[in-house]
Amino acid sequence: MTARDNDLARLEDVWRTQRGWRFFSSVNNTNIGLLYIGTALLFFILAGVLGLLMRVQLAVPGNGFLGAETYNQVFTMHGSVMMFLFAIPIVEAIAVYLLPNMLGARDLPFPRLSAYAYWAYAIGGLAFFCTLFVGLAPDGGWFMYPPLTGLKYSPGLNADFWLLGIGFIEISAIAGAIELIVGILFTRAPGMTLGRMPVYAWAMLVVGVMIVFAFPAVIAGTALLELERAFDWPFFLADRGGDPLLWQHLFWFFGHPEVYIIFLPAAGMVSTIVPTLAATPLVARRAIIAALVGVGVFSFGLWAHHMFTAGLGTLEMGFVSAASMAVAVPTAIQVFAWIATLWKGKVKANAPTLFLLGFMAIFVLGGLTGVMVAVIPFDWQVHDTYFVVAHFHYVLIGGMVFPVFAALYYWLPLVNGNRLSEGLARWVFGLMFVGFNVAFFPMHVTGLLGMPRRVYTYAADLGWNGLNMLSTVGAFTFALGVVLFAWDAWRALRQPERPVGNPWNASTLEWLPSEDYGNRSIPRIDSIDPLWDRPELVRDVEEGRHYLPRTATGARETIATSPVAATPRYVLILPGDSWLPLIAAAGTAGFFLLLTVKLNVLAWICGVTAIAAVLGWMWQADRENAHADVDIGHGERIPVGATGTASHAWWAAIVMLVVDLSIFACFAFAYVHVTMRLTVCPPPGATLPSQDVALASAGLLVLGSLLVWFATLAVATRRLPWLVLAALGCVLASCALDVRGLFDAGLDPTATAWAAAVAALASYQGLHVATLAVLAPYLAARAWCGLLGERSRASLDTIALVWHMTTLQGIAGMLVVRLVPLVMT
Repeated sequence: MTARDNDLARLEDVWRTQRGWRFFSSVNNTNIGLLYIGTALLFFILAGVLGLLMRVQLAVPGNGFLGAETYNQVFTMHGSVMMFLFAIPIVEAIAVYLLPNMLGARDLPFPRLSAYAYWAYAIGGLAFFCTLFVGLAPDGGWFMYPPLTGLKYSPGLNADFWLLGIGFIEISAIAGAIELIVGILFTRAPGMTLGRMPVYAWAMLVVGVMIVFAFPAVIAGTALLELERAFDWPFFLADRGGDPLLWQHLFWFFGHPEVYIIFLPAAGMVSTIVPTLAATPLVARRAIIAALVGVGVFSFGLWAHHMFTAGLGTLEMGFVSAASMAVAVPTAIQVFAWIATLWKGKVKANAPTLFLLGFMAIFVLGGLTGVMVAVIPFDWQVHDTYFVVAHFHYVLIGGMVFPVFAALYYWLPLVNGNRLSEGLARWVFGLMFVGFNVAFFPMHVTGLLGMPRRVYTYAADLGWNGLNMLSTVGAFTFALGVVLFAWDAWRALRQPERPVGNPWNASTLEWLPSEDYGNRSIPRIDSIDPLWDRPELVRDVEEGRHYLPRTATGARETIATSPVAATPRYVLILPGDSWLPLIAAAGTAGFFLLLTVKLNVLAWICGVTAIAAVLGWMWQADRENAHADVDIGHGERIPVGATGTASHAWWAAIVMLVVDLSIFACFAFAYVHVTMRLTVCPPPGATLPSQDVALASAGLLVLGSLLVWFATLAVATRRLPWLVLAALGCVLASCALDVRGLFDAGLDPTATAWAAAVAALASYQGLHVATLAVLAPYLAARAWCGLLGERSRASLDTIALVWHMTTLQGIAGMLVVRLVPLVMT
């Protein structure tokens, strides 16, 4: 056996995917990505079936096919599954599958986190969907507006399943976003500068950042509503100082950026596919990247776009209306650039082309009606009518589903080398395009004729009969196209595996020959379109002439590069396959779902299991490697692993803490919002703990952070575990002071929304203290076992960041609670 054959055999052995039931322990992002995509498409079909049930009910007036209660459950589940279990997961799933090879990496940096995110989503999502079959499905709409979803009007467990189920599914999405952000910034192939990075990777980077800032709002909102339902803390009850509009602010601060979180990955796919189909470089590439960033920024100014009829001030509505129109500009830049690229090149009418042209036609129409509803007087007329239903389906299905189908036709050969049928694709596209427009275009008219949303039946003399029947026929036509696609995909995936090659003559790296270990060697990139500019790259990579042609340390590895210039910095050791992510995800799902049905003992058993599994996989990581540095090829030697700000793990912790800070900001916003409704603050009968108690608590928090800082300077000494445990004592004492102070002040969270908001901030701080109570003994144990050193200190540095954030949030919470009433007076 030659040295080259020996190197290849070692790579295959280290990266081999387990077969049979052991496959489910795989953490390779390629395998997880395929599972992710398949599960998301399953939810697309399930949500589509619910949509067809709704269309059957509305096909004729006075229909009794679905009763009012059942229709509300079906309606709520259709929207919830489409938005939370299909739209967001499918874009993350495709990214998890494509990005490692597109970036020239062996894998993304946290494969076990990706596995955890997938399994939490799959297990929790399927359990959530099954509530339909036991009469426990939520029935308050996918937006869950209080007071309708409060305990008074929704006394059952239906709303709780939505709140707890969707809440932890969003946590799964955030975990995926952290993986994508750090992976895109730190694991690109050497030489792939930000300027050379594929537009699709740019889109996913922007989307990852948007998720970090947008999703905490819905997590905070669901937590507040569940606290109201479970403990009678009246955040949204007007008679006790709460405000239902608080929910709308939190929900739509997530909900409108979510539209662009769904659209931007699709736009990135289009910007990747169009140049290949046109056989020419992308026109205005830099302008498209700037437009992606611009859409991401604008999207956070649009949340009140859904609240023009809620009684907001004129100035606020004018600002949001202007932003709603302005976001059309960067979107239009992308559309015109795609058209120019197609015009410049020579395009063939194949399956991806058809779906891209369909996408452009439908999405542009949806954008035009979006500008219409941004005009406040017009929005007042069509708000809560079927005109809005038509608009957002044109945006979401046109803007996301059609590009996703184009992407499936384009990238499916990567799975086993087989393409989908071009002949059947024309039928699939025709049925979906015609069916979609027949289903949803008439809804513009029914809305203008006054048909309201969320009604399960209507009278026969309102003039909506023919239009509703037409929409139902269109919906079934669209569904027939999806069924035909599913059959063709099943047929292609069952065929024998063939060499993938490069069937579209694409320019991006995912079309390099790839196995479980990714590319045979990691290429150096020196252009935007590497496969076009260097045709010999395929052969050179396959022959191992680039970086890491072998496993340098005997483990799974990739190269960590600098975030801007993509200069090789260190070899990143990747974890192998494990059951722990699956166990942790099942425990997380079990905790939330069992807590919903009041099986508290079993729920806490699942929760402890999840924590133990997470600690288990953390324990296996962050080990000092025997190799200080290794040869990665081209005569270059780089270190194995990194610490501090040079480490990918440190930056992942920073992203996680930004999420944490965003959730805290939402709780603080809730406090400010309910405080602004008061005439006197604190309200009569409510007081705060004394300033002496607050100062003592803050002092203990600062002392704890100082002890942890000293611990970071005492690595590999006997002092470290005792410093950490002493810091934990300070934090626990601070928490005890806060609790005692609140009790002594007689603060009753059930009395007023203001008191409940104070209690929510205190409870969030308490959650952080509980987290440190788990992490501190874990860190001490690692120190006692000799697993903390100068080259194996990622867990220490990460936990130190969490500790300091706990201190900052605790002090910030005290300041917010005490200073806002002073400002108000």
